Amino acid sequence: MRAGRVQVNGRLARDPGQPCTAHTRIDLDGHPALPTERIYLALNKPRGLLTTVRDEQGRDTIYTLLVDADLPWLAPIGRLDKASEGLLLLSNDSVWAAALTDPARHVPKTYRVQIRGVPDETALMRMHAGINDRGEHLAVREVALLQSGGRTAWLECVLDEGRNRHLRRLLAGLGFEVLRLLRVAIGPLLLGDLARGAWRVLDAREVAALAAAAGLTASPARAASSPSAGRRSPAAATPARVLPNSGRGSARAR
Repeated sequence: MRAGRVQVNGRLARDPGQPCTAHTRIDLDGHPALPTERIYLALNKPRGLLTTVRDEQGRDTIYTLLVDADLPWLAPIGRLDKASEGLLLLSNDSVWAAALTDPARHVPKTYRVQIRGVPDETALMRMHAGINDRGEHLAVREVALLQSGGRTAWLECVLDEGRNRHLRRLLAGLGFEVLRLLRVAIGPLLLGDLARGAWRVLDAREVAALAAAAGLTASPARAASSPSAGRRSPAAATPARVLPNSGRGSARAR
């Protein structure tokens, strides 16, 4: 693309991150590009990496974890900020990705959050009711106090929308400092025992379950199973689990 060999819908395109749909025409050297095998990855993002294609300041991104993976171009589905960690999806299936990130589809995302301070019942209800910050309404769909140690506490929070730094801004507005933020589930897919910094290819059942959670009526492209697509981080031997549906009853506001 940077050499000027790629056209998207008849126009020269130089940005590898340019969004496309299932109907986008892509030409290479004046000829239609062959369909790309669809790849779907789950990655356990460590703290300190940026969820971006490239960084103008040269900081490390999630792609440092995929340097030797021998994979085609994959785009992150949604974001985790630099200080956050946990489950992140990547794919070259733009239709599947767009459905999972569409706010109107309300695909739930579950987080474990360590905060300074211990919220009482009123604070938990205020998280559920939400606050206004910079013209945006910030709230959680579900919240539960998992553990408290006097000075700190662990919460489980479920969002069905994802505004910029949503949980950090909400908790700061209620007087709580976030010490650690870990995404543990996207829809029915759990992070499971996937090691920090590791990744693995999702199987067809997991891809379909996520598609169903996003309300896709058509089945997504079949998940790749070739040796090149199936390579994984050595630490990623344990697959994540899939729940039978996207409900997370353990995280309801109390």
